[in-house]
Parts: sequence; structure tokens; C-alpha cells
Amino acid sequence: MRILIVDDHPFVRQGLIYVLNREMQDSLAVSEADSLSSALSLLNSNDYDLVLLDVSLEESSGLDVLAWIKNERSSLPVLIISMHPEDQYALRAIRLGASGYLSKHSAPSDLMTAIEQIKTNGKYISPKLSLLLANELGKRNHCSSDLHELLSNREMEIGCMIACGSTAKEIANKLCLSVKTVNTYRTRLLQKLDIRSNVDLTAYFLRNKLIS
Repeated sequence: MRILIVDDHPFVRQGLIYVLNREMQDSLAVSEADSLSSALSLLNSNDYDLVLLDVSLEESSGLDVLAWIKNERSSLPVLIISMHPEDQYALRAIRLGASGYLSKHSAPSDLMTAIEQIKTNGKYISPKLSLLLANELGKRNHCSSDLHELLSNREMEIGCMIACGSTAKEIANKLCLSVKTVNTYRTRLLQKLDIRSNVDLTAYFLRNKLIS
């Protein structure tokens, strides 16, 4: 099985490789990418059976990588592996075409279960994600909507960082953006969510369980 791991933390990549090698042994070939550019380079020059993708990368959102894959390699399954709770990104990732979503707090056995289910059924739906999907279906049936569903992937990412206390400069450094660009995203966030301050934004994200 040919697997591409896309994560900007070497420690995480090595941990995943250790688990995969231990469980899959000789039937495995793994490539590593730490950014959007390196991931796209490998995807353009190699064939893979599965991508293990982090949501947060230094130069871009992992969801941008997911969107590219689904546009250019629609049949390639992508398992999101993230430090963020499922409440925050799982539904958005599934809508973009991810085959599953797994928290980095999960046990190694959960990773292997997810991979086997994706190989067999094309999808891995955890009990938590199943509940989120059911709740979303219920909301649609009652014709309700959430303002944060109007946010782009980048706006959602920056909103979460602001709500967690990061400054514009810290966000700019993390995402390789200018402070001016970050502030532009903040302005859009406040407008779309119909709020006025970072305090209101944090309250909104907490209320809707977009951060924990």
C-alpha cells in the first residue's frame, strides 16, 4: 500500500510511520510531505493509495490540499488526521470529499481500523462523526443554518486561531501571511458572523463547539 503523509511536524510523521510499519510491515511504502508545495509535488509525480492529511499546515490549510486532491485525483482517498476535535473540522472535511476524520488523540488501533474501513468501504465514519452527521441532517430537515457555514476554509482556520487567543502577528507568522491579510480575514469573519469584536468571535466559536 502506497501512503502519503502530509503533516508539518516531523515527530507526528515519524509516529505515524512507526505505527504503519509495525502493523503493515512489508506491504507498505510511505512518502512524507511537510507543506502544500511538497505535497503537490509528490502527488504530481507519484501514485498513492491513501493520503493521511493534517488540517493545519504552515503555509496553507490542509483543506486546500484536500480540495486539490478531490479536483485532480478524485478517486484518491484522504483520511484527515488532526489535533482539532471532530466538532471543528470533520463535517467540513467530509463535505470537501475526505474519506474520514481521525483525531490525533486516537489510539493507534483506530488508525488501522480507519485505513481498513476506507480500503473496504471507501469511508471511515467514527461514532462521533456519525452523531455530527445525524445532527446536521436534523438541522437541514428543520431548515436551520449556521452562520459559520458561510466561512471559507481559510476564514474558519483564522477564526479558530483568533478564538484561541492568537494575535494577528502570530497568525501571520504561522500561516506565512501578512498581518494586513490576517486583519482582512478578521474583518470578513466579523461581517459574516454578524459580530463586532474578538470577544464576540470567541463566544460564538465556543457556543457552536468550533473550539474546545
